[in-house]
Amino acid sequence: MKELNNVKIVLVNTSHPGNIGASARAMKNMGLNNLALVEPKDFPSGVAVGRAASAVDIIESAQIFDSLEDAIADCGLVIGTSARSRKIPWPMLSPEQTATKVLEELTANKIALVFGREDAGLNNNELHLCHFHVQIPANENYSSLNLATAVMVYLL
Repeated sequence: MKELNNVKIVLVNTSHPGNIGASARAMKNMGLNNLALVEPKDFPSGVAVGRAASAVDIIESAQIFDSLEDAIADCGLVIGTSARSRKIPWPMLSPEQTATKVLEELTANKIALVFGREDAGLNNNELHLCHFHVQIPANENYSSLNLATAVMVYLL
């Protein structure tokens, strides 16, 4: 599907390069190829390439940005992901509503799905740059998913 080129996966300040590779693999499994990295801590990396398996092309074509603002500058719809609820009332979407919104906007806009740091997610300033905020329903006592797992869940 050509329109999938309009979807960009944005990983912010990724600390483990294996998560970059595994996210690229998840993207390739689901037909996406537009990966943006915002200040990754260790990239390029042989670990990322190794975890990418047959998705090395996505790793090699990944764009690296100094800020989230730069990474999403060309996007008309930006959706931030987080495992934590916030006290600030952002416009929330369920995963199902997110899928509907993405499909509605797919041909008209570039879309960014933004994922935060492995240990802390997106900060409030980064979430302010997003049009919507979405959470994966999970065990309230342990809602934190591995980064690549979260990418795959959203791409399903």
